[in-house]
Amino acid sequence: MSGITLHNDSSLSATYVSNQFIDQYMVSANGEYVKVYLYLLRCMSSEQCSFSISSAADLFEHTEKDIQRALLYWEKMKLLQLEYHREKKLSGIRLLAPEASKESGEDRKLPPAAGADADGAQGRADSADADNGQARTDSAGADGGQTGTAFVGAPSIPEGPGSYSMAQLSEFQKKEEVKELLFVTEHYLKRPLTSTDINTILFWYDELQFPVDLMEYLVEYCVGRGHTSLKYMNRVAISWKESGITTVERAKRTASAFSRLHFAVVRALGIQGRNLIPSETTMIDRWARNYGFSQELIEEACRRTIAATHQPNFDYADGILKSWHQQQVHNLTDVVRLDSTFQKTRSSANSNRKAAANKFNNFSQRSYDYEKLEQQLLGQRSRALQEELQCP
Repeated sequence: MSGITLHNDSSLSATYVSNQFIDQYMVSANGEYVKVYLYLLRCMSSEQCSFSISSAADLFEHTEKDIQRALLYWEKMKLLQLEYHREKKLSGIRLLAPEASKESGEDRKLPPAAGADADGAQGRADSADADNGQARTDSAGADGGQTGTAFVGAPSIPEGPGSYSMAQLSEFQKKEEVKELLFVTEHYLKRPLTSTDINTILFWYDELQFPVDLMEYLVEYCVGRGHTSLKYMNRVAISWKESGITTVERAKRTASAFSRLHFAVVRALGIQGRNLIPSETTMIDRWARNYGFSQELIEEACRRTIAATHQPNFDYADGILKSWHQQQVHNLTDVVRLDSTFQKTRSSANSNRKAAANKFNNFSQRSYDYEKLEQQLLGQRSRALQEELQCP
């Protein structure tokens, strides 16, 4: 096949990406991590572009923890240097030049990257892990141009499946429980497993230390919701690990809680005749996990959405809840307080507008005695008539 010649007729501004990054790092990296790195290059090449954990998470529709993992991955690859305040909050990111690898492509050992979630639903749902000590509040960077999120050490959760050697795969598959797990997974997926699939499943077994019954339930849970991608399942597995889910019972309780929340949102928005799509379930999970809102608050936002738009509008509800999150709303009492403050502000503004519109009436009004004026007019006419009659 003949080569393809590339031409560039564009005069637009560009972001420089080194060939070393493309040749040595990009191929083995998770696609979502590559996006974050390229976005960092874009921000660093423009004075008008600023970077923060929260803004990057919103841009890529990821969780803040996903962005943190990407930054930690590139730091491990020695492409970034993360700088922190004394209180261990990210204050700066220093871009480092890629180093030429001295090893061949097959021998080069790179840190494993987590699989990207092609479906984008459960994988983007962040878990409130009270044990990992990671704060989610942004703080101003030391240089005034960047903001960061608290990084209390690197995440203890493995970043993603690596690549097992043939010898390792052979050893794993000698175990009866592993053979059974692979068989059950093939049964659910209704197709043979690829080498990538097997590496992912062994990652759950070997790195995440999931019991076999939990892994079988994980596959059943995802397939039952129409997600047959092992990348999607891997994101769910990492989310469960971060949440401390280690048994089937706890996984079922968690799944049941989110199922109830999804049903409550469907009911509050009046959705009928269809199921929620992945982007909608992602929003709901973000409201509960990232924002930490109760079902009561989420239902209230949905009711206000219907009152304002008269139709199910997830973007409108998301705007309400995002605003409440920014204003530190934690319960319905806080919502009532915000409503009261808003009404007072609006009433004051209306009063000021009315006063400005009626300012031409702000003078003393004159009062008249109309009966007295009428008598004076009649008297003047009578005298004038008498003078006319006396004239010769």
